[in-house]
Amino acid sequence: MSDQISITFPDNISKKYNKGVTPAEIAHSISPSLGKKAISAQVNDVHWDLQWPIYEDSSIQINQMDDNPHSLELIRHDLAHVMARAVQEIWPDTKVTIGPVIENGWYYDFDRDTPFTPGDLEVIEKKMKEIINLRDKVSFEVWDRARALEYYRKTNEPYKVELVEHIPDDQEIKMYWHGDWQDLCRGPHLQHTGQLPADGFKLMSIAGAYWRGDSRNKMLQRIYGIAFRRRTDLKDYLNFLEEAKKRDHRRLGSEMNLFHFQDEAPGMVFWHPDGWTICKEMKSYMNRKQIAYGYQEVNTPMVLDRTLWEKSGHWEKFHEHMFLVNVDMEIDPTERISALKPMNCPGHVQIFNNGQKSYRDLPLRIAEFGSCTRYEPSGALHGLMRVRGFVQDDAHIFCEESQIQSETKDFIEMLSGIYRDFGFDEFKIMFSDRPDVRAGTSETWDKAEESLKKATLATGSTFGLNPGEGAFYGPKLEFILTDSLGREWQCGTLQVDFVLPEHLDSTYIGRDGNKHRPVILHRAILGSFERFLGILIENYAGKMPLWLAPTQIVVASIVSEANDYAEDVAHKLMEAGIRVKTDTRNEKIGYKVREHSLAKVPYIFAVGAREIAENSVSIRTLGEKRVSNLSVNEAVTKFVELVRAPDAK
Repeated sequence: MSDQISITFPDNISKKYNKGVTPAEIAHSISPSLGKKAISAQVNDVHWDLQWPIYEDSSIQINQMDDNPHSLELIRHDLAHVMARAVQEIWPDTKVTIGPVIENGWYYDFDRDTPFTPGDLEVIEKKMKEIINLRDKVSFEVWDRARALEYYRKTNEPYKVELVEHIPDDQEIKMYWHGDWQDLCRGPHLQHTGQLPADGFKLMSIAGAYWRGDSRNKMLQRIYGIAFRRRTDLKDYLNFLEEAKKRDHRRLGSEMNLFHFQDEAPGMVFWHPDGWTICKEMKSYMNRKQIAYGYQEVNTPMVLDRTLWEKSGHWEKFHEHMFLVNVDMEIDPTERISALKPMNCPGHVQIFNNGQKSYRDLPLRIAEFGSCTRYEPSGALHGLMRVRGFVQDDAHIFCEESQIQSETKDFIEMLSGIYRDFGFDEFKIMFSDRPDVRAGTSETWDKAEESLKKATLATGSTFGLNPGEGAFYGPKLEFILTDSLGREWQCGTLQVDFVLPEHLDSTYIGRDGNKHRPVILHRAILGSFERFLGILIENYAGKMPLWLAPTQIVVASIVSEANDYAEDVAHKLMEAGIRVKTDTRNEKIGYKVREHSLAKVPYIFAVGAREIAENSVSIRTLGEKRVSNLSVNEAVTKFVELVRAPDAK
């Protein structure tokens, strides 16, 4: 047997090397310069540490730092180790656990008796930069389990002991060193600490985290960091975070007096008048659009008996997210359990099943702005973005299999127009196929996935793939918006379901006079009103499109003599269908303008002695210093047109 292997390079040229050659050795054989600049390799398309040996014929590509897709992962991974090393050098009694790479950075969990403080982050950062400047070599070895356990028991690292004990027998135990500091890690890593950007990272925050995510375990201290290849990239990201903070819908919701949350109803929204006004406008708009596309609005009960959830399959897959209730107090609650609905599907099927349906009734499109509840862990709650009580713009299309394509086309057309009206001109589509835990047969899933793919492509749309992310009853399309900060939000969905009609015995009479199962298309466009409004607030930084603004115009008096005139102007605007308020407080106009600007009121009509004499208004636009002047009648005519919802123009 030959002691040599063949290594093939990206230009398809092959070269012989001894078995066990490392990518580092291959890089140096090409040129010393490449050997110094290399950060990792792709071996047979697997990301490979420069120190890992190669024992069989392979293809190879040597990775360098500049804009390589793997370089950020390596930077963030190595910085997690460097941070842990810095912490233990400053506070030697600290015990280390794990430090994975996450989006834009990393975190590391520590067991330390004394809590970290924000000031400690600066101390750790300084020590990290010192370590980076040492240019310490990164090395690794493969150890057997007994040796690794002995090492970690000797160094008093109990968390590492537990990790080693849980490593599968067929998996290598890789031990990495950054200089003299050691950690258990799968790798890969950089060649030395000097390859890290000393000015491209920042420690961000401290949080508590249970060991292995289990509340029965000890609470650890987690330090988060972010990192980029260049200082300019870090600066851009910090600016992005600052802008996102300014746009945080929770802060703006308070400033604009739209809603609040409180401990007595965690995850449930207390809507204030202005916030509820926006919700009502969104609902009215969506209702008009749905009617135009042939939907009929329905309403189903909030509470349904457990037996229905069991038949539908939701109880088995979803009951831990349901709020359970006993609606018949005289009955033993263990015998009669009901649940607040987490979705509208079973209720809509009951409407379809009530009375015989024919193929002539299909497609039957029914929609509901259904109030739903789902139990979300308290740690997952996040303003309007993650709540326990919400309203879905939910609908179900009962159709024949042959109608899936036309219904998908109409839905994507409808969704596109709605997103444009809310200010999102583009979106992307992701196709999610069967999850590991699912209902229905493989044959049913094959048919459902093929139908949805064909229907989507027939509309001229393209899609990416989300393997294994379908609903438990069927594949789905996910529609993803990009906001003004470049963040992506998954909102709309379309799901093909052959399973629920079987579970709940839905049938229609076909052209042949026999009973057939309908296909159900589950669809939503906004998703939940709460979350979509949160997205809108952050997308527009609170400056809502005029048709959605809860108060479209404030008429503010400049002097007290203009108070009655302000009320008269406001009355004319109100009669024309414009949402208007007056501000006749004994305050300076500058104070009023600042206050209403903070509340993101789009227009302020200022009126004083001159405006009374001219029967006019002085108009200030939010965010602009320029003031224009129109007669009252001209202003009413102009703004009646401006405030119209997009579908009414």
